[in-house]
Amino acid sequence: MTKKLTKLATSSASRANAKGAASAGGEEAPASNRATRAAERRAAIVDAAMEEFIARGFAATRLDDIAKRAGVAKGTIYLHFRDKESMFEELVRTVIVPVVAKLNALPPPTGSVRDLVEAFAGNFLKEVIGTRRGDLVRLIVAEGPRFPSVADFYYREVVSRGIAGMRALIELGIARGEIREKDLARYPQILVAPAMIAVIWQSLFARHAPLDAQDMLRVHLDLIFGERRTT
Repeated sequence: MTKKLTKLATSSASRANAKGAASAGGEEAPASNRATRAAERRAAIVDAAMEEFIARGFAATRLDDIAKRAGVAKGTIYLHFRDKESMFEELVRTVIVPVVAKLNALPPPTGSVRDLVEAFAGNFLKEVIGTRRGDLVRLIVAEGPRFPSVADFYYREVVSRGIAGMRALIELGIARGEIREKDLARYPQILVAPAMIAVIWQSLFARHAPLDAQDMLRVHLDLIFGERRTT
């Protein structure tokens, strides 16, 4: 996860720097190097913040601990982030938002709506359950009530986008006759309920009763779309 975040944070900066150096000649090389190092430090801070937030919780995490884990001075953090909340927001943008954004980037369905829902939800489970992303979601569920601004940000950036995407798919399924319960469009949360249940279950009860999240998703979609016909 650390290497992936660092790569995400630095790749765009590196491409821009390379372009600038090519157009302006060797004089731009020092600036290019500085920008690359700054992007790498920022990514290291975000990585460290994730580990500290997950290990300690949002309230107990200190900037000093993040700086120590990232291997930077505390003052360096303020060059990139104004406070702990803005750092957490960057973490959500980097780690969670790209997963949800895939829903709104789905191509027009050539097959069934269920196929699209199953593909997205299956990918979501794979990328979240048992990963640091899942730990981050559980942290928001646990501490969101104590920090409304954090919960509000997560709703705007993640939940509202996911809900809008799911509602659009449900409405398409209703129009095509794949979904008979028209009121489902009023409650798109139902469609993604297995994903949230799986995230919470994994944290609390997996050692007592392991959950097959993918199979639970299949059963859930059978209830909504009807059982798949076998040939």
